Amino acid sequence: MAGLPRIAHLTGGRLRPGRRRVLRAAAAAAVVLSLLLWWLVPSGSTSPSGNVSFATGVPTGVYARYGTLLQDRVHREMPDVRLRLLPSQGSVQNLDMVTSGKASFTIAASDAVATYRDGKEPGADRLRACARLYDDYIQLVVPAGSGVRSARDLKGMRVGVGQERSGVNLIAGRLLRAAGLDVDKDVHAVRQGIDRMPGLLEKGRIDAFFWSGGLPTSAIENLSAKTNIQLVQLGDLVEELHALQPETRHYRAAVMPADAYPAVQQGEPVNTVAVANLLVTTDRTDTALTEGMTRAVLNSRDQIGEKVHAAQKVDRRTAIYTAPLPLHRGARDYYRSVKP
Repeated sequence: MAGLPRIAHLTGGRLRPGRRRVLRAAAAAAVVLSLLLWWLVPSGSTSPSGNVSFATGVPTGVYARYGTLLQDRVHREMPDVRLRLLPSQGSVQNLDMVTSGKASFTIAASDAVATYRDGKEPGADRLRACARLYDDYIQLVVPAGSGVRSARDLKGMRVGVGQERSGVNLIAGRLLRAAGLDVDKDVHAVRQGIDRMPGLLEKGRIDAFFWSGGLPTSAIENLSAKTNIQLVQLGDLVEELHALQPETRHYRAAVMPADAYPAVQQGEPVNTVAVANLLVTTDRTDTALTEGMTRAVLNSRDQIGEKVHAAQKVDRRTAIYTAPLPLHRGARDYYRSVKP
């Protein structure tokens, strides 16, 4: 109402009752408007900016491909953010990088996350999720005509089980245990990543390898173009695998579609095991940045899905189910903003 004396001075010091009511109403409206603006646009709020690191995976895996395609979408959603991709050997190392602060975001399989938390690894209690993404399918690859029909047939063979601190290394040991085999005693375990295992199989230096990844994985596609291979079903291990709970509670029975690797499967689906992937960060990550990253991932599904088929499975309706991790508060803000 500080404006009323000034107006009164300009009008000879007198205001008619009608004019006074109009001015008072206008002043009250101005106060309400300023409060509304203060509520909607908090003072000092800024959009995310700077370099943000994202741990992915081996160069020929789906994690790395997904991260590369995500860079463009992140820039569109947050123009001042530059997403820097960091290679890794997979889920467990990714979690190491996030908890240590080397990366702000990563992708990790939910079984690896659960094991990390159950083992009380450094910083595990600070892990938070942004979204459930797509499923990894466990793939057991052997040369065509090898005679291997089940993981139980791998006894005494040279088997690629993934590099240490990788997600596939974790599940390969569990699958072999479900098959009645000890990874350190009953097979010759070769601990190499997906970037090396196809070449070792092609050269006859290993007899089989496990891989955990989205469908299709380019390393296996490329291998099938050079040599005859086959995918071994793992469906017969599901019951035994679930008997190893609680550490195996995040695995489910799944079927690789017949068109995942057309040249290999020849129209036949393959029974296997699958595990969900999560977009992971920590409670230290900025709320606005986490909200923006979550939005970028969900909005990029169709764009990335054209080149990485696994990304087509990202769904806003199920993305919020991120067990065993709680949602980051920034991710919660995103889901609330798009709630119907």
